[in-house]
Amino acid sequence: MPTVECDPDEARRRLEEAGVPVQSGNTEYERWRAARGDASAVAYDEKVVVQGSNPTDLLALLQPKGGRAHVYFDGASRGNPGPAAVGWAIVTSNGIVAEGSKRIGKTTNNRAEYEALIEALSAAAEYGYDEVDVRGDSQLIVKQVRGEWKTNDPGLRERRVKANELLSQFDRWSLEHVPREINDRADSLANEALDDA
Repeated sequence: MPTVECDPDEARRRLEEAGVPVQSGNTEYERWRAARGDASAVAYDEKVVVQGSNPTDLLALLQPKGGRAHVYFDGASRGNPGPAAVGWAIVTSNGIVAEGSKRIGKTTNNRAEYEALIEALSAAAEYGYDEVDVRGDSQLIVKQVRGEWKTNDPGLRERRVKANELLSQFDRWSLEHVPREINDRADSLANEALDDA
């Protein structure tokens, strides 16, 4: 069970701002309780304990704004072009604090990779991180976004510009290529989204 050391009143405010209903605690020791998706949170003095089969449904919302996160992204396309999906995960010292995946229609693998990067960066910005270390297993996307390789395809060029705009919102960022086994959670999420069709 992940535990977030925080001011319970501030954490409650963040949850309510995100539209998560907060209720009174069940015991004299519980300050409040909240549930979202497959996660529930119980607040005590100076900490919130998150339970459930998918704690990431609440973790990133409970974190104080700011700080550093590792962001993993992956896109998948079956047929190239073919049915495509994206997956991403945000990891901090508390483990995976947020993740997501979705089908994005029919497109190429490279466009799916860019869409995954854009989704992941948008989520990290929404959760308020100041610094991000972004990791993906597409060398093409990493090198194009960093400006090391040219982007000849107009559709990819447009997505590269969007990714750079999102990166510029952070105080500090890095973008690195990693082997697929390091990027396994984002890879699994993208493929699970395709399999769920």
